[in-house]
Amino acid sequence: MLKPRRRYGQDPFTDMLFNVLLVLSLLFAMALVFINPPSKDGNVTLKAEVIITITWPDADPNDIDTWVEDGAGRLCWFKSREQGLMHLDRDDRGALNDRIMVNGKEVVNPLNQEVVTLRGVEPGQYTINVHYYKSETKLPVPVTVQVVKINPKAEVVYYSQIVLERQGEERTAVRFNMDAGGRVTDINTEPKKLVRGDKI
Repeated sequence: MLKPRRRYGQDPFTDMLFNVLLVLSLLFAMALVFINPPSKDGNVTLKAEVIITITWPDADPNDIDTWVEDGAGRLCWFKSREQGLMHLDRDDRGALNDRIMVNGKEVVNPLNQEVVTLRGVEPGQYTINVHYYKSETKLPVPVTVQVVKINPKAEVVYYSQIVLERQGEERTAVRFNMDAGGRVTDINTEPKKLVRGDKI
């Protein structure tokens, strides 16, 4: 006489697989908890109140420099790129820094542009000068100057073109006052020398 077979609700092998899967899921969850989140210590929140942009023709090899003086008399320029709330974000040297390597290939960036950012409001008079630092062509260079107030909305405060005739020439592009609320007033082009021979 045959004994009746015992029937299990589940197969023991299935139970074992389920338990292994449960342990693996638990280990994965624990690994996620213990993975360090990316550090935020190096993150910088860039804030801008005013952006000053100086451009000259693409692929022009000549070196034009931007000089900005704030209300406290501090100067922002290529040897002093951060002064108070002013930051020279890029010192463009004409053709000198136009070639870069990207994935092993040389890429040419013909854009000639310098940007100074005012990252906060400091009341006083600001002066923006352009300086024909070095000439490769010995030709005049047309320089475009744009001042944009960012907050609460983008507003072009000043836009003009100046022609620098020769190496060493310095011209005042614009002067303006900024109050504690960030309002720009008294826009003018009265000349003021900022470039000093002892600094270059």
